[in-house]
Amino acid sequence: MIGGGAAGMMAAIHAARMGGEVTVFEKNERCGRKLRITGKGRCNVTNHCTRDVFFASVTGNARFLYSAWDRFSSEDTEAFFEALGVPLKVERGNRVFPVSDKATDVVDALVRECRATGVRILHATAKDLAFDGECISGVVTDRGTEPFDKVIVATGGVSYPLTGSTGDGYRFARAAGHTVVPPTPSLVPLVEDGGFCGSVQGLALKNVRLTVRDNEKNKAIYEDFGEMLFTHFGLSGPLVLSASAHLRDMAGGRYTAYIDLKPALDEKMLDARLLADFKKYQNRDFQNALSDLLPQKLIAPLVRLSGIDARKKVNAVTKEERATLLSLLKALPVRIKGFRPVAEAIVTKGGVSLSEIVPGTMASKKKKGLYFAGEVLDLDAYTGGFNLQIAFSTAVLAGENAAFDLE
Repeated sequence: MIGGGAAGMMAAIHAARMGGEVTVFEKNERCGRKLRITGKGRCNVTNHCTRDVFFASVTGNARFLYSAWDRFSSEDTEAFFEALGVPLKVERGNRVFPVSDKATDVVDALVRECRATGVRILHATAKDLAFDGECISGVVTDRGTEPFDKVIVATGGVSYPLTGSTGDGYRFARAAGHTVVPPTPSLVPLVEDGGFCGSVQGLALKNVRLTVRDNEKNKAIYEDFGEMLFTHFGLSGPLVLSASAHLRDMAGGRYTAYIDLKPALDEKMLDARLLADFKKYQNRDFQNALSDLLPQKLIAPLVRLSGIDARKKVNAVTKEERATLLSLLKALPVRIKGFRPVAEAIVTKGGVSLSEIVPGTMASKKKKGLYFAGEVLDLDAYTGGFNLQIAFSTAVLAGENAAFDLE
């Protein structure tokens, strides 16, 4: 087993439970380093969802996961951790967290179960795979070569490289003859083309609707309701991270994000609200008449964007100017220039090509005895526990089949 993260430890445990003699190679001093920081240190272990919701939340290649989900679903993940003494709770969006709100409890439970099932954890760096013809024969480490009949690569992607996810698995896969879909960031903040976001950096919005349009195809490619954050570089927060999973080629000007600041009001209702506020503050300057409607930090930048004179008396604002303001409130535009670096992404899009992996076992079609699990594969999903579920489902399938196939 190469990799002592979420997928690696889960695969190791299930291989050991099937009777396999398992060694985990983890180059960090501790296992689960990336897992310890997921969910802001709380660890969103899965999503308490139905099969249909899970597959709808996988952004690509969902059919590949049918066998993995059927073997180990989110319900199985919850039961697994509860049985290991980690009580769980379900929060908004069906996100599942440990009751303690401590990711370390999840990691510690996995490490304990590895030890309980006889898994050998070796803190050494895997340098390469060893082959005997078309079969795997071992792992080359910084301490020498160790022989193995089966090897599972569960090294993660290239997001959060300081945790050890530095793309080693892609190198191992290529050495075995596999195709690697170029890795790109997914679930990552977006960089704006302009300076609006920087003028309101630090402002968090709740209960807003975000729509992202592909200007090249002239259609909306993402729309949802929830929370987001303005930053010095652009946009972040749950809505934005999920939206990023739908963006591909970042050609100049291709994508524009639109923020509906008042999704509970249609245009007619919002116009009536504006008229009521304008009547209430009819003798005030325009810039001082929006405090009931908007966060203070947003008012000045939005006034500038509207083109309406900030010092114009509210009772002098024209119907056309009010329509412009209403349009901005319902669809505040932010041009997208690109992704933040992949090192800042929660997960990696791309990875080992799924056409070269057996979906029912996670076995390589290129080399006998080689398996893959987790983020190293070309699989990713929305934020909310879905990506960890992918890791766990593929890991269980890989671990059990690697052990079952021992001769």
